[in-house]
Amino acid sequence: MEIFAVDGIPEIQPGDNIPHHVEKNIELIEGDVILIASTIVSKSEGRAANLSDFSPSPRANSIASSLESLTGKPKDPRFAQAVLDESSEILLDKPFLLCKTHFGHICVNAGIDRSNTGSHDLLLLPINPSNSALELKKQFSPNVSVIITDTCGRPFRYGQVGVAIGWAGISAHRDWRGTYDLQGYELEVTLECIVDELASAANLLMGEGNGGTPVVVIRGWEFGPFPENIDLFRKPEDDVIRKTLRRWNS
Repeated sequence: MEIFAVDGIPEIQPGDNIPHHVEKNIELIEGDVILIASTIVSKSEGRAANLSDFSPSPRANSIASSLESLTGKPKDPRFAQAVLDESSEILLDKPFLLCKTHFGHICVNAGIDRSNTGSHDLLLLPINPSNSALELKKQFSPNVSVIITDTCGRPFRYGQVGVAIGWAGISAHRDWRGTYDLQGYELEVTLECIVDELASAANLLMGEGNGGTPVVVIRGWEFGPFPENIDLFRKPEDDVIRKTLRRWNS
């Protein structure tokens, strides 16, 4: 398998055709997996915002005040309101905001970015990244798969890694259930999260700062076929951690 960044992607503006910019700089072939940073998808979809766009509610003021007292750092209640607006559920409101986005991703601050935002204060995640991935896939000339990536922290470990928040043309998982290990034991629960592993590999080339390489191509990876109907996000009734957090906050 090969993995390489696509150079020459310009600063993306609202309405820009990302596949056009990609194919102008590289010749894609059928079967390529195109990994695109959520930041440029958000920019193309007009998801940039300013703090002045948000009027803090009493809850946002309370959250900002609580976090300020805990951290000793100023917290803008307008940012807290932006997080509330972008969330369907707040799982933790201290010592940070752990949120479920409207499309099901659980992350800090609803994934709102305050770096590489251009002339705006904030960059919100795409409204529905898998729908965005599907629309992008349709615009590429050859038959490719598309994964929209973001970076995310993890419980019990320092550091962020690349994860998939939207995908099209590829299964989220490789299902190992019903297969056998070297000793002949049947695997009963193993689902390998393919899209996250590819997103993490791509993030090695995308970087986190000013690299300016928000698109990565993975070529020659044999990945299927696997069914595309397996979701990435756990259902609430199957999520032990979410149940515990809800009890903790109640």
